[in-house]
Amino acid sequence: MDLDPGLSALRPLGGFSVLRVAEPAPSRRTGALAPLAHAYTPGHADESTDVHVQVRRPDPLGHRVRKVAAALGAPETRVAASVAQQGLAARLWSVTLACAALYGQVPDLDPRLLHWDPDATAPDDLWLGEVRALPADAATVADVVLTTHLAPLAEAVRARYGVAAGLLRGNAASALAGAGRELERWARRENRTETAARVRELTAGLLAHPLLAGTGTLTGTSFRRRSCCLYYRVPGGGVCGDCCFPSPPGSSR
Repeated sequence: MDLDPGLSALRPLGGFSVLRVAEPAPSRRTGALAPLAHAYTPGHADESTDVHVQVRRPDPLGHRVRKVAAALGAPETRVAASVAQQGLAARLWSVTLACAALYGQVPDLDPRLLHWDPDATAPDDLWLGEVRALPADAATVADVVLTTHLAPLAEAVRARYGVAAGLLRGNAASALAGAGRELERWARRENRTETAARVRELTAGLLAHPLLAGTGTLTGTSFRRRSCCLYYRVPGGGVCGDCCFPSPPGSSR
């Protein structure tokens, strides 16, 4: 089945897997929306008609990290940066895996076409200006999500907030494993065994990609990562289900 202009097959999945498609931008909160390309190059100076004036782009990544920090009461900015990066990674993986499984194609998520509202609540609000179909093989999916988005996002987060590169790779892998697990559960509930098998195969193949290899162990749909996203540092946060720690470091348990 070819990608339809509105990606309607994603709607029954809800949550992290839905992607709005609109051209021009939706009227709701249009001023807050920014191409994801801006998140990876914050503060970039744009050319102006007046050569003596530089117009600086909004800073969607910084805005998102500040919003997450305030919502969580995060004691360190790098904790909020890690959580924000993993949340966006989960959205990108969920949309792309769902399209691959349901359509047999994936949309081109060119960061100049894919827009983001960094002030929205979770899951991250994304919309795509135009649907352009690409193959759904593992190499293409890795290019669409890992190379085009998560690598530059990780570099921006590492440079700005000092989050370790290995931790960010672990976040990307954890988000992938979680997206695959939820999609496979949905497929099995709907008695779509071939879809479930396709999701599992694609998820395993992507976790073997050089940018994610060694980040953890996948057993069936269960993933155990070798790093920690730092969520345990949030007041009352605890450890995640796939964390390398059985209990929060420093706890008496």
